[in-house]
Amino acid sequence: MYQRLILGLTFIMGLGVMSATATAQEGHPLKGSWIGEWSGNSAHGDFVLLVMDWNGEEVTGMINPGTDNMEIESVDLDPSDWSVEIKAGGYTIDAVIENLELPSRSLSGTWRSSNGSGDFDIVRQ
Repeated sequence: MYQRLILGLTFIMGLGVMSATATAQEGHPLKGSWIGEWSGNSAHGDFVLLVMDWNGEEVTGMINPGTDNMEIESVDLDPSDWSVEIKAGGYTIDAVIENLELPSRSLSGTWRSSNGSGDFDIVRQ
């Protein structure tokens, strides 16, 4: 009797651990749609949208998809401190991933181009 109870509880606990592990595995930490601000950007406005994907080898994507879109040229991620450098259309974004463990993680840092520089803050949606 007790053996069945212990076996049943062990099975249920195992299912709970497996489902929690499956939920935590969501792929590359930069994958997704990100919305926020790059303050002081007179060329593109203060609001910015990034859509990034992971193809198994590199991060690809667009900044401000639509009429003034810029294809992301390169993304360098340093997992030792979760710093990120994104280059696209003459812009360089240097940021750090914050709240990595959350689905709504953020990137905070700075942007710069030949037209200026400013703060950069986006949140994954």
